[in-house]
Amino acid sequence: MSTATAPKFDERMATGNLFTRFFSKPEAGASAAALVLAIMFAVVAPQFTQPESIATILYGASTVGIMAVGVSLLMIGGEVDLSAGVGVISSALSASLFMYWFGGNVWVGAIIGLVFSLLVGFINGWLLTKTKLSSFIITLATFFMLTGLNLGVTRLVTGGVAAPSIANWPGFESAAAVFASDIPVFGVKVKITVFYWILLVAIATWILKRTRAGNWIFASGGAPDAARAVGVPVVRTKIALYMGVGFCAWLLGMHQLFAFKTVQSGEGIGNEFLYIIAAVVGGCLMTGGYGSAIGGAIGALIYGMALKGVVYAEWNPDWLKFFLGAMLLGATVLNFTLQRRAAQGGKK
Repeated sequence: MSTATAPKFDERMATGNLFTRFFSKPEAGASAAALVLAIMFAVVAPQFTQPESIATILYGASTVGIMAVGVSLLMIGGEVDLSAGVGVISSALSASLFMYWFGGNVWVGAIIGLVFSLLVGFINGWLLTKTKLSSFIITLATFFMLTGLNLGVTRLVTGGVAAPSIANWPGFESAAAVFASDIPVFGVKVKITVFYWILLVAIATWILKRTRAGNWIFASGGAPDAARAVGVPVVRTKIALYMGVGFCAWLLGMHQLFAFKTVQSGEGIGNEFLYIIAAVVGGCLMTGGYGSAIGGAIGALIYGMALKGVVYAEWNPDWLKFFLGAMLLGATVLNFTLQRRAAQGGKK
């Protein structure tokens, strides 16, 4: 009589312990860093935990976080965009200067800004896929061209370096309500950009986790040649990702335009590094194929806490950039270490 053979355990079906499940996520290291940072500032600066302060922190985080969503998806897709910072200003300037030159309703200018931003994203993606050059080179060239256009066209049209105020143009009040209003939450005014940021993170997370397009993004960044071999539309995916960055740049650009009513043509330079820092701190790999939109959001939140926490703690703001660099290095090393331990089942 034969004896039944006990089924063998397949280690691929193991769920792992809590440490393994949590720290195998891209945003794990950023979550830990954000918690430590929040506790530290809450101790050294009690004002940090006040509702009004939290609203201010979230606003600062959202101005980076909106762009970090698009940049995070792009980095998961294996590319970077060094023109993202000036792209925000270019979008705002294109809308403002169009209205100044041709007149009309501000909503027409907003649509022009959207078309311009999407076109820049399309060109970046198209050049990348057609020339096979590095995204670093392509977007660095775009960075310099947009920087020159911002200053040159603004000076040509207005005779100065700033776009004229749009406060008195038709449609300003309704557009300002959409792009730059305050939303009362439990008696505290929260900028509308915070809610746009949260919405974009939710949409991006759904795309990455629940759609075929999300699989295409991961495949295009992790192994583009293998992805092409199995039918993944890598070219279309990368172009769409750059256009996604363009859309985020337009949204943030419209906020800045309608919040401040004017735009300085020289702004935005260097902000692209803040967006990349947020994505990298949030767990996105520079090599592509790994990361999350939630991680980029947490990275932006860390920036917002650091930016305002230094002020509330009355520390010397001259050290802020050093702190951001140290945070980038520390969070990246922490993320790598925790993920390596998680891959080993939580063992040293």
